[in-house]
This record gives sequence, C-alpha cells and structure tokens, in this order.
Amino acid sequence: MLGNTVRRLCATAAAVAMTAAGGAVTAAGEAGADPAPAGKELVALGDSFSANVWNIIEQETDCKRHGKTSWPMQLAGLMGVAEPDSMSNPSCPGAAIDSGPGWTLAQQAQRADKEGAFGPNTKVVTIQFGLNDKWGKSDQTLWNSLQDCVFNLALGCEANAVDEGRMPDYTGVSGSLMAKRMSNAITYIKYYAPNAHIVFVGYPEVFVPGSSTVCLSILGVAPFVNPRATAVVEYFDRIDQAQREAAQQLGIEFLDARALTAGHGLCSSQPWLNGVADPRADIDGLFFHPSTQGDSVVAHAIYDRYGH
Repeated sequence: MLGNTVRRLCATAAAVAMTAAGGAVTAAGEAGADPAPAGKELVALGDSFSANVWNIIEQETDCKRHGKTSWPMQLAGLMGVAEPDSMSNPSCPGAAIDSGPGWTLAQQAQRADKEGAFGPNTKVVTIQFGLNDKWGKSDQTLWNSLQDCVFNLALGCEANAVDEGRMPDYTGVSGSLMAKRMSNAITYIKYYAPNAHIVFVGYPEVFVPGSSTVCLSILGVAPFVNPRATAVVEYFDRIDQAQREAAQQLGIEFLDARALTAGHGLCSSQPWLNGVADPRADIDGLFFHPSTQGDSVVAHAIYDRYGH
C-alpha cells in the first residue's frame, strides 16, 4: 500500500512539474478524459530522426506528418499496429527535450496522453531526443549551426566555433543533465504504462566517431567535405554518451543505433543516411537523416528486442 502511494505521489509530482514546464499532461479523472485507458501498444516520441519528414516550405509544426519508411512506421508494421487505435506517434521535426524551438518531450507526452496512449497494454514507448536542445553556455542549435559552422569551409567548425556562437556548446552536454531534464516525463510514463519497455533510441552513425571530417554527398558524385569539423563530430559523440548515461540513470532501455549503423555514415561508400539527391540512399529523402535501409535496421532491432 505504501509503495503504491509513493508511486502515485511521484507520478503526480511529475505531472505537476510537466505542467509548470508548459507541457501539462491530462490527469486521470479530468472531465471528458478516460480515467483508465488501456493504452496503445506503441508510442513513438522523438525529433526528426524519428519523424524523418519535413516540409521545408510549409514548415508544418502539428507533428502529424511522418515518413512512411521512418523507423517508427516500419516498427509499427512489424508489430502489426497502426494509428490511431494501437499506435500514437507525435514525433516531430525540431523537437527537443525541453529547450528547442519545436515540441518538447513533455508536450509530445501530453498529446499521446490525450490520445489514451499510456496504459497497461502499452508495450513499447520509444524516445529519441537530444540533438536539438541547447546546452551549456550557447543558445545555438544544431540545425541553425549547419550554415554557420558545419558547412562553413572558410571558418571551419572546430572548438572556437562554440565561443563564436556558431555551434552548440558540446562541453555542456552530460548524461546527468540529460536525465534530469527528462526525469519528469519518464516518471509519468513509467507510472501510467507500467508494462512498457521505455527505449531511449540513440542516433545512427552520422560521422565517424572521433574524426575531424564531415561529409554530405550531392547527387552521389559531388561530395561536400569539411575537414575541419571536430566540434560537430564531438557534439554527436557527447550526445551519444549522454544518452547512454541518461538511460542508465533513468532506469530505461538504450538502443545503440550508432553501433547498428557503424560504417554507414555520410562519409562512407555505402551511406545509410541521405545526402542531397544521392541515389546510394533515398534520392528524395530528407538530407542528413536516415535512409529507408538505415531506419529498417533500427526498426528491426527494436522489434526483435522489445516488440514481440
């Protein structure tokens, strides 16, 4: 009895904290809400590496459009589930844990909760965040740094780019901070989806860990190469390490997507990420993001481990 009371108090505290952060979660018993939803089998929360679609012209922000071959959609096919009855997928381009310009983890959890996504029947909840957040002393985001830093051959994208405001502060990335920023949402999900595997999905190998070079293939024949890009590579490396540490501290699963896609980054001869109209991946795919093949590997790994 005491254990249940403590758990409920923790969940309530988490919901209150999420409300204070601007991401209120529907409370059980609220007028018009299902007091005890059964839950949906699959819930996918994440950023553009989960949604894998972005309309640059419309810049849609309602988080309802998803790439047909994105790994959550492929995972849904493997599990035999579909929206809206047995899957909730509020993943969205630009999303962040709590500090990006797009939807936050708490806001996505709120939408999923309103859809009755969390309950005893919930089997898998996937979470993929971190790249779009602001860290340390910098207000810069990765997306905004592409032009100023990642693709800037004149100035390069090395350690000095952080002080110059051209690159997110990778020195501010840590597992403990990431876990702290995610803890309210995770506590809530754990309580209301007690049987679910909560899986923190890492990012695929975009650039070779520890290297100084970033690449982007154009038409498959004209690669863009920036040989002075240690800052962006270090950023990806630190995000990956922080995700691992945060998952352990939060008591949730971690899927090592980087290991699953090793050797298939943007600088490889067989990339599993899209360049610009690169026929070696998805010629019409979202650049800098996984191809159908890259997403298939992640989807099958989650299904094999947690989806049965």
